[in-house]
Parts: sequence; C-alpha cells; structure tokens
Amino acid sequence: MTKVSDFRAKTDDQLAEDLGNLKREQFNLRFQAATQQLEKSSRVKEVRRDIARIKTLQNERQRSAAK
Repeated sequence: MTKVSDFRAKTDDQLAEDLGNLKREQFNLRFQAATQQLEKSSRVKEVRRDIARIKTLQNERQRSAAK
C-alpha cells in the first residue's frame, strides 16, 4: 500500500500512469479470484484503496487549478 505523501510527490502524468497500472492489476486480481487462483486476497483491498487515493488527489488538484 502506498502512502498519500508518495502520491503527492508525483506529477499528474505519473499519477495517471499509476492509475492505469492499478486498474489493470485490479482487473487481473478479479480474474484470478473468479478462477480460484488468487493467492493474496488482501491485495484486492490495497489496490482498490490506492485507486481511490489517486482519484481523490486528482480531484483535489483539479479543484485547486479551477480556483
């Protein structure tokens, strides 16, 4: 799990890239869970929360840029 401070240090492009990678990983984890091949089920929760952190940070940056 990545800390918010690590995400805040990244640029918008890096965050978008990380978000894409996390969504791809989330898809793969869901597929593994459906086929009973998921080894570490806690990773699903970690990925979901990291996606939410990135989206929240992107939303904060958009709001501050609009002001």
